[in-house]
Amino acid sequence: MNPITIELQVPKAFSFEKNVAYLQRSANECMYRIEDGYVYKAIAHGDDKAVMKVGPSPGGGLQLELVGVSANVDVRDRLIAAAPANVDVRDQLIAAAPANVEVRDQLIAAAQAYVREWFDLDRDLSPFYELASRDRLLQEPVQQFHGLRLMGIPDLFEALCWGIIGQQINLAFAYTLKRRLVEAYGVSVVAEGATHWLFPKPELIASLSVSDLEPMRMTVKKCEYLIGAAEAVASGALSKERVIGAGSLKEAEKLLTGMRGIGPWTAHYAIMRCLRLPDAFPIDDVGLHNAIKLQLGMDRKPTKPELVALSEGWSGWEAYATFYLWRLLY
Repeated sequence: MNPITIELQVPKAFSFEKNVAYLQRSANECMYRIEDGYVYKAIAHGDDKAVMKVGPSPGGGLQLELVGVSANVDVRDRLIAAAPANVDVRDQLIAAAPANVEVRDQLIAAAQAYVREWFDLDRDLSPFYELASRDRLLQEPVQQFHGLRLMGIPDLFEALCWGIIGQQINLAFAYTLKRRLVEAYGVSVVAEGATHWLFPKPELIASLSVSDLEPMRMTVKKCEYLIGAAEAVASGALSKERVIGAGSLKEAEKLLTGMRGIGPWTAHYAIMRCLRLPDAFPIDDVGLHNAIKLQLGMDRKPTKPELVALSEGWSGWEAYATFYLWRLLY
């Protein structure tokens, strides 16, 4: 298939460079790659796969290009072009084309939707920047990283896995564990000579045993938590739509923390990165504590009552406040 390029409009308060800088924080990231200022990421729609190439467009928006497609989506076009003038024969040839006639359009639509959600392009950040301009903790990070979006993880299973993997370990080791899991059980898509990965399907992880995951070098409990999350998603007991439909942050947290291995931190992490509720607030996060300690020049981490008091002005934007403070550290 010939490359397909489209342009996506972006909000005024958006900086592709600031977001790419955030995405580059770990050289061990396996879910996308960055080369020559472009972000490459695998995308799937059903059984069909492609690789997105995202970068700045001449018009000031984002340029989105599909550079690798696993389905033979141009067969129909070639048949139409080569079909004889006889209408009956032509229709017979077209009817004999593979079933994935609409794959290209579906992949384009899926890619557009993914990028908009990934970069949180449909959110107006004006209210957040207004409150941040008056907040002693947020003034510096919003000036330094203006245009940064809360980069998302649109897939709920992936977001939960990343939260579980990252529990009680440093970020560098978390990336290593994620790479092991993805390269062992994910699906690869090759484009422009590079391998790109799709996150493992919950159905596959649900079929595994703890012993299957032992080569990942995760704790037994983490293996159990990952399998449990996969079972819940694969069975339909847990879905993005169901959590969003819970109706409030409190109810969404209650639904997620009802699962073994998902406490308040993991729940709020998944809610802010996947469900995009701006009032999600992982208040017990060590990185948040260290960022506040840094900002205030403290010789200790803030206590929880101090955090509650310091965050009073963030109401409705706790997720973005947390994300910008995290950015001071990584």
